[in-house]
Amino acid sequence: MASYVVMEPPGGQDSADKGVVLVRDGFAWLGFFLPFLWLLWHRLWLEAAIALALALGLGILSEFGSFIVVTPVLSLLVSLYVGLEGPALRLAGMARRGWRQAGVVEADSHADADVRHIVDAVSTDETHQEPAPQAPAPWRGSSRSSGPALGLLGYSGNAR
Repeated sequence: MASYVVMEPPGGQDSADKGVVLVRDGFAWLGFFLPFLWLLWHRLWLEAAIALALALGLGILSEFGSFIVVTPVLSLLVSLYVGLEGPALRLAGMARRGWRQAGVVEADSHADADVRHIVDAVSTDETHQEPAPQAPAPWRGSSRSSGPALGLLGYSGNAR
């Protein structure tokens, strides 16, 4: 099963609306084979410009005789980076544009993830009730610590 990150558009629209985008968390094969075009398709302008600059720089570097072996390896590394980190770059770009992460759905396909998200959104809207306010618990502090504590919790200030 794959994980899909649910991104809601800016403006606080309803989560069951069609504006929700599901981004699959996994290797982006098209991003591996065509990194520049994949980044442009997903409106990652800065990342696409960096990928293009790297591709052009590696093309120029390959013209020098001593770098002819290194440039294909570096080009493969750029493609591998876009393939591995493409979904994370896409999520970061959406977050910069004001999108909000609403959750994660696990499903076998994109259509199944869409159905699971809609069912979850409808079921949480129907069962969502405001919790009754509770009175704060009375403070039962003492001047002596009852045992070891982490940090400053339970610290009485007295040295033993």
